[in-house]
Amino acid sequence: MEIGNGCISRPSRKRKLLEEEEGHEMLNFSLDELNEDLLERVLSWLPTSTFFRIGSVCKRWKSMAGSESFKLACSRIPSRDPWFFMVDSKLNRSIVYDSAESSWRKLNHPPSLLHNCNIDSIPVAASGGLLCFRNTSGCYIVCNPVTGSCHELPPLDPDSRGRSLLAIAMSADSNYHGSYKLVLVSGDLPKLSFKVYTSIDNCWDGEIVLRRKADDHTESDFNDDDDAVYFLSKTGNVVVPNMQRSPSKQYSSVFTLKDGEEIVYFLSSSGTVIACNLTRKCFSEYPRLLPLFSEYSINMVECKGEILVVVLSDFFESGSLRVWWYDLKTKTWNQIAAMPPAMSHEFYDKKLDINCVGAGNQIFICLSSAELCSYVLYNFVTDQWVELPECSMNGEALEFMSAFSFEPRIEASV
Repeated sequence: MEIGNGCISRPSRKRKLLEEEEGHEMLNFSLDELNEDLLERVLSWLPTSTFFRIGSVCKRWKSMAGSESFKLACSRIPSRDPWFFMVDSKLNRSIVYDSAESSWRKLNHPPSLLHNCNIDSIPVAASGGLLCFRNTSGCYIVCNPVTGSCHELPPLDPDSRGRSLLAIAMSADSNYHGSYKLVLVSGDLPKLSFKVYTSIDNCWDGEIVLRRKADDHTESDFNDDDDAVYFLSKTGNVVVPNMQRSPSKQYSSVFTLKDGEEIVYFLSSSGTVIACNLTRKCFSEYPRLLPLFSEYSINMVECKGEILVVVLSDFFESGSLRVWWYDLKTKTWNQIAAMPPAMSHEFYDKKLDINCVGAGNQIFICLSSAELCSYVLYNFVTDQWVELPECSMNGEALEFMSAFSFEPRIEASV
């Protein structure tokens, strides 16, 4: 009905018939009527998981799915919901958690990682749509976990291989055309250095020494000797306050670009945050978050360019999982999130190891021990903590130690 001049009138029969015909035309519309360019633009907005099935629709779509022009259309999508590459004791399979569809998914493991020399490669870093693996010989392989394409980086020189490796960080450009860098931080605190691989040049730069930042007056626990500190826990066990990391997270670190400066963050063996400014060629140490003589599990993530620390500890006969942010101006730690006590209570006295990874506004948390395994996704925007369902493949319940976050992009080039 139409309203005009205070009167209500009904649409004419002719106009009604025209509207019905237009509706029928829209229902009969087919994607086949689109030209190649428009079809690629439309399909590029589909979730990445559907790309595995596009080729089975028809010959035209199969041809388009593998074309460079379709990859270019996909690269114009601003962002995609992250996938989390899961790590368990079996290194010859690829299982991810798809945050867009809230489901577990098995991918074809990259063929290059199934070769004898790379069979035991572990993921060590991720950025953009790429993952970096390290084999037992200390060589690095960068791959796109969605397409399975791989590139083995040139080997390091013998001197670099002999240095104690502390952190591995990765940074990929947002244009997804094969421009990325890998950063290795090595040495023994406080004597640090770093080395960078750039994909554009396909080579490693020379070793660069990092000096301690002049205004860093943090009380350091760097020791010139290897003496360890021991203390008794509340249960009477002898404890060494050194980080016990999952093998895949042994070299985990975070890469940020802030105010034009490239910074790599990693955790020292005793759990303090070390910030390496690659641009200024210096490093500093953040104050300790919890006392040295205390039991806790700690991990570090990056969310929206900010460095956050996730800590699991026992607090008043209950488990406590909290997220902290370091204020550089006041040089203090500030709590910004905490898991509801009803959820964290079951973690009390379980001796859990936490391994976390950030992705945009989310933190993916793996909690594992001999008696418990749990996965939690926290969203900063909604302040929601969601425990994920158990992962089961072919009737087998799988347990994971850690995860790496990446954007599922078929156009990400190695």
